[in-house]
Order: sequence, then C-alpha cells, then structure tokens
Amino acid sequence: MTVLRALKKMFGKSEAEQLAPSPIAPSPAAIDPTEGDQRPHNAKKSVPASTPVQDQHTHIESPKVEQPKAERPRRERAPKPPVIAWKPEDFVVEPQEGKTRFHDFNLSPELMHAIHDLGFPYCTPIQAEVLGFTLAGKDAIGRAQTGTGKTAAFLISIITQLEQTPPPKERYMGEPRALIIAPTRELVVQIAKDAASLTKYTGLNVMTFVGGMDFDKQLKQLEARHCDILVATPGRLLDFNQRGEVHLDMVEVMVLDEADRMLDMGFIPQVRQIIRQTPHKGERQTLLFSATFTEDVMNLAKQWTTDPSIVEIEAENVASEMVEQHIYAVAAADKYKLLYNLVTENNWERVMVFANRKDEVRRIEERLVRDGVNAAQLSGDVPQHKRIKTLEGFREGKIRVLVATDVAGRGIHIDGISHVINFTLPEVPDDYVHRIGRTGRAGASGVSISFAGEDDSYQLPSIEALLGRKISCETPPTELLKPVVRKSAQPQ
Repeated sequence: MTVLRALKKMFGKSEAEQLAPSPIAPSPAAIDPTEGDQRPHNAKKSVPASTPVQDQHTHIESPKVEQPKAERPRRERAPKPPVIAWKPEDFVVEPQEGKTRFHDFNLSPELMHAIHDLGFPYCTPIQAEVLGFTLAGKDAIGRAQTGTGKTAAFLISIITQLEQTPPPKERYMGEPRALIIAPTRELVVQIAKDAASLTKYTGLNVMTFVGGMDFDKQLKQLEARHCDILVATPGRLLDFNQRGEVHLDMVEVMVLDEADRMLDMGFIPQVRQIIRQTPHKGERQTLLFSATFTEDVMNLAKQWTTDPSIVEIEAENVASEMVEQHIYAVAAADKYKLLYNLVTENNWERVMVFANRKDEVRRIEERLVRDGVNAAQLSGDVPQHKRIKTLEGFREGKIRVLVATDVAGRGIHIDGISHVINFTLPEVPDDYVHRIGRTGRAGASGVSISFAGEDDSYQLPSIEALLGRKISCETPPTELLKPVVRKSAQPQ
C-alpha cells in the first residue's frame, strides 16, 4: 500500500478516477424551472462544471477537463394575453324608433370595430342624413355647428370610399386620395385625431399639414409612406403643392369644413388655387360644411359641387338646456376685476375666456399670470408647438384659465370646461354659439357669463335673435368688483 500511495503522490489520480465524470452544479433553471434566472445582477453565480476541483487527499489541483458551456437560461417573459378577435356580433345595438344605427349602413367590419371602440351606437341627426347621401356617392352641403357629429359623418364616408376603391398600382408618396381643408390649426389637429381613431383597423394613413410646425418634419412623414387622407390648412397645403411635394390629381373625396369661417379669414383665393389642382368636380366627390348658409357660401357650393344634397341641422347647443347663460352689465374698466374675482372667489378650475382681439387675449393672460392664476393664451400669434402643449395642459387640468380668440377657439373639443366667459361680446352672433358650446359638452352642465360693456352691448339684440329668446342682464354683486390683491405668479 505504501508503493501505491507513493505513486499517487507522484502522478495524482488513478486513470479510473481521471475518467470519472466531475460533479456538475445544478443549473439555475433546474432549481425552479418556472421562474428562470431570477438572480439580481450583483448576485454570485454558481461555480460552473469546468472549475478545477482539488483532490481531497493531496490538495493538488486535478487537470482541467473542458466541458461544453451550458447556455444560460433566458428570463421567461410573462405570457401575452391572448388576442381576442373582434366580430361584428360583438357590437349589438337594438333598433330604436326615431334613431339610425351605424348598422343600418353598409360599413366594413374594420370601420364598425372602430365605431364600436368609440362607443357610438346611434348616429347623430346630421350623420344619419349625410351618410344616406354620401355613401351613395353624392355630393353634399351640410349646415351644422360644431358638436353635431359632422366630422365623423364625412370621415366615415371618406373611409368607406377608400376601402371600396383600391388605390392605383402606380402612385407617388405625395398623392392623397382624400383631402380635408379646414381653416384653423386646432380644427385640423382635431379632425386628424378623429380620423386616426376611425381608420385604426383599416390600414389607411392619415397626415396633417399645418402652418407653424416644422416643414421638414412634415415633409419626412410624407416621404415615409403613402398618404390616404390628408387634413390641412390652406396656406401650408399650398406650400407643399407649389414645391411639387404634394400632387392633388388623385383626390377622390374633398371636404371643405367651416366654409363660412374660411370666407371670413380670407382663405377662399387659396382654396380656389387648391381646388384647381384636384380632378374636375364631376370626377370627385365634394362635401362642404358651414355653420351658416350665406349667399357667398352657397355661391361657392354651386361652383365646387355637382347636384348636391342639402342637409340642415339645427345646432343642439343653440338652445342647449345644458348651458346656463348670464350677462353682466359692467364698465370696461371693471371687466378684469370681475373676471379675476369670479375665478378665484368661486375656485373655478377649468375656465375658457374669449376676447375679440389677439392683443386683448395677451393682456388678459399676462394680468392673470401676474396675479397668481395659472393661465395661458391661444391665438394666431402663438407658435403651433406651444398651442398643442397649451391645449394638453388645459385638458389635463394643469392650466386653470385658457384665454382665446374665436379663430383659436374653434375646433377645441375638451370635456369638463365648467365655465365660458365672454370678456367681450363677439361681433358675429354665430361666434357666441360656438363660444358657449365649449361648455355643457358630453351631457355635462355648463355656465356661460358674458360681460356687456358700453363698447359691445349693442351686439346683444342680434345674439338674442339667433337664440330665439331674451337673456336678462344682471348687475354683478359688489364683492365681485373689489380691487385685485396683487400676488406673485405661481409656476405653471
């Protein structure tokens, strides 16, 4: 035995011992196969199988035996929830007397899926009437105020047309198949947002062109993919068209929204230039919407449409019982004090204030901020990226008072506006209806308060004529006319 021990001291393990497999540490996955490798990053790893093992008798390391490295088990991801296929049968709406369902029209399952997601069981009156004509391919002229559902009416018509007619095989990126022209940036953004919701399952691409935004950024999105539905303000669309980036010869459906507002803003010459680039009116479908049917609007409609169906819907918010209307007789010098005290004494949290001119809007906003009220302004002078950020802040409740002109106020659809204040009465009665329509939305109640001073009270009779009723004038309580206590502005 002494010889054997001596040999072992000289040569290490016996041949049999060398051929025996080394003990292998269990893999982490073997410890808990359901959890995978759950060690924190700084935890010590198990000793791999190829680590040298000391001989128990001699304390001399045995020769290294190369073992294949076991793959480190990957962390198992939580299983994704199963995708439940949507079926038309999931969207059940019972017929109701006097109401039209979206089921009553021949709409694609993809479009019905989006309508179901948005929670629209029945059509609004203008949707029911307009779709009856436009889905049959007819041109249409609609008289409707904001908030009647006209946007969804023309979008559903556009989407159906584009789904039913496949695009041509040869097509440039900058050739939209449907064109929607609107007068303000806010309205364009709102229409595009609605279009994105309705096209969600169709594969159609929606793009927006508005002034005040980075031109190159808008150009890049145009170069990245085909444009199916283009929503644009007239000026920026002309820029793209005249540079040869956008071609309008493939437009199948054209929509002119708020035609009366485009007239007021002097956009009609630009709109004419745009329309000349589209196919002849007999080869495209044209839809025109306006809050009023003035002689000028009807003349434009005659020029741009072919045998149109005329749909007139009284705005629900003209005589809305959901908006409580007040008029305060107040001197011009006291208007700001009244505004400040109304907001602060009553702790109103989401208020929209309208003034007629951009310089008025700026002064009101500056004074509110200086006196410690979180306020922001919305007018044509505010850059587009800041306008979007301001609207989001107002929607989220970070901004307490939003001061705006009529042009900027159009197309703002924000639920939860508790009060609308007309710092100055509008010069056009229809604008009064648009202003008070910013509150009392989505079935909620709202309050509008108008300040009638010596400079603008003469507008009242025409507003009352439009409403079809008198609004009693009140004298504001004395405590609401107390001087403003100066405070430092709070950070927004």
